[in-house]
Amino acid sequence: MTGNRKSTQDNMKVTVYTTNSCPNCVAAKEFLKANSVEFTEKNVEQDRQAAKEMIIRSGQRTVPVIDIDGAIVRGFDQDKLEELLGL
Repeated sequence: MTGNRKSTQDNMKVTVYTTNSCPNCVAAKEFLKANSVEFTEKNVEQDRQAAKEMIIRSGQRTVPVIDIDGAIVRGFDQDKLEELLGL
């Protein structure tokens, strides 16, 4: 089954919206890396366009926001991430 999970994750587009000083952002990225989930990080402190994009997609200004194929996870919610990623 592990192979099936990995191939499912490989097909997913995962974006993590972060800031420089967010401990939950670090935890979310470490969780994704530990589970071999590839993701794109967008730092909303450094990229105004990414900040606007995050607000439009999530309806909020706080981080982390994790977008998994359009499903939005607000904050570091490990249970929700596991569910969406099939872990």
